[in-house]
Amino acid sequence: MFKDKLFLVMLVLGLLTIVAAAGVVTIQRGNVPGEENPYMENLQGTIIADEEGAGSTDQVAGTADAQREQMVTASDSRTDTEKTDKGDTEAPQLAKASESAREDSQKAGETRQPEAALVDSGLENAVSSLVLDFSDTSRMAWPVMGNILLDYSMDTTIYFPTLEQYQVNPGVVIQAEVSQPVAAPANAKVVAVSSNEEIGNFVVLDLGNDFTATCGQLKEVQVVENEYLEAGQVLGYVAEPTKYYSVEGSNVYFQLEQGGNKVDPLDYFE
Repeated sequence: MFKDKLFLVMLVLGLLTIVAAAGVVTIQRGNVPGEENPYMENLQGTIIADEEGAGSTDQVAGTADAQREQMVTASDSRTDTEKTDKGDTEAPQLAKASESAREDSQKAGETRQPEAALVDSGLENAVSSLVLDFSDTSRMAWPVMGNILLDYSMDTTIYFPTLEQYQVNPGVVIQAEVSQPVAAPANAKVVAVSSNEEIGNFVVLDLGNDFTATCGQLKEVQVVENEYLEAGQVLGYVAEPTKYYSVEGSNVYFQLEQGGNKVDPLDYFE
């Protein structure tokens, strides 16, 4: 019995000794100089990796920012270059367009000037060839061909059927059909175009040498003031008679003056 207890005690002591020895060996291995703990190494490696990763992230972010700045700078540079190139391109184009417009304007002006000169020259030639030289010995054409309804009379009175009275007549009243053309009796310049109650629309003509002629009872007058006319050129057309000549019927009133004095047109008609 005692031997059994001793055996057990010895066995327990042996086991304790083995355990103690294993612990000593483990502790010694952990304290070996120059040997690193793998766990610490992994931990440090993780920390170092984390730190390096953060640095790399910062570096990547910094690189990205730098790249963006370079891209913006490059874009601005390209934009400025494009603007400069565009301005350099547009400036000559605008200058060329302006120069071309000036050349076209000059050409147009050069073209218009000869045309205007020709027109003016034509007018001057026409005026110079249109001589207003009516005189006492001159003869003129009839403004319309027709019978004399009321003769010229400044020395005595004559009877006016419409007015039913006698009075002087400073011109002649020539029978004519409505819408019949009325012609200039000689070369003339239009002095006035007007109208009144007695003879309706009328035209006053300067024949030259203080001779003037008046044609009345017109419609659709074809001439204007200061216009030069050749003999036979249409002045207008015969109108319906005014109330002063309703009985006499449609007609042309024609009056001739020399130096402001009425003269008998029949003395000058052809």
